[in-house]
Amino acid sequence: MSALLEVADLQVTLPTAQGRFAALRGVSFALDRGGTLGLAGESGCGKSLTALALMGLLPDGAEVKGSIRFDGRELTVLDDAAMGTLRGDRIGMVFQEPMTALNPVHTIGRQIGESLRLHRKVDAAASRAEALRLLERVRLPQARERLDAYPHQLSGGQRQRVVIAIALACGPDLLVADEPTTALDTTVQREVLDLLDELRRESDMALLLISHNLDVMASHVQRLAVMYAGRIVEAGGTRDVFDAPAHPYTRGLFAARPRLGLPRGTRLATIAGRVPALHEMPAGCAFAARCALVIESCRAAPPPVERAADAHEVACPRWREAVR
Repeated sequence: MSALLEVADLQVTLPTAQGRFAALRGVSFALDRGGTLGLAGESGCGKSLTALALMGLLPDGAEVKGSIRFDGRELTVLDDAAMGTLRGDRIGMVFQEPMTALNPVHTIGRQIGESLRLHRKVDAAASRAEALRLLERVRLPQARERLDAYPHQLSGGQRQRVVIAIALACGPDLLVADEPTTALDTTVQREVLDLLDELRRESDMALLLISHNLDVMASHVQRLAVMYAGRIVEAGGTRDVFDAPAHPYTRGLFAARPRLGLPRGTRLATIAGRVPALHEMPAGCAFAARCALVIESCRAAPPPVERAADAHEVACPRWREAVR
């Protein structure tokens, strides 16, 4: 049985002031129906761009190579009209900033009902009734009164629940959640993520969760892929990656996490340097300039993917030294 989502050698180039450069450089992963996968990494590593590529929402001038197959259908060859029949219907997306994802001049009820009217051809009364059911399902307080509210009248956590309700309105097979808890306090973050877990289990929906927060990944996804500079540098079962991170970049991310019990004044570990800009990408491993284990071959060509364990892969020739 094939996976619901199969991404193979996905490459995206973007126009910049310095010319065209690769922003995604051979991204590959698969996600089964009802499964969960996390994409982790620093800002600028390509996580959100991967999500936009899946949704057919890349910026003007972007060029795509490789394959994105959804339920056996190749998405990279579809025009915007054809992608529009999938977006909001079989594929839903929760954007990281709900205030910009929501239309400020339309009520909450109207925005939730839009997908239903477009994809399910229901009338205004039926779409309003379903919008209320969805708001109650995502546990928005005073749901009936909120139907006629505008986005600016809600808190950040409430707006995020509305965005989730919109994404789930048509019962998608795949939900892409791009930093769904950004700017929310810890309690609301937990509530939103627990809600996503509950809704996913109820409908056997697949979830692609994008976050820079490794602790979020630990408890909410079955598999984890770590991205750096437009590539996946390590991927495996979430527990396997947490128990034995193999890539030097992954280990750096884990070392930089705040941990309970550290003495007051303890400085967290940092990874020296920064993610290279698109026009600065080296010929070899993009992490080489920041890596303590770099060897000459790392600078010459992108490292091949090696198997660290069953279903645990890493793109580093010296991963064995990293885990010692």
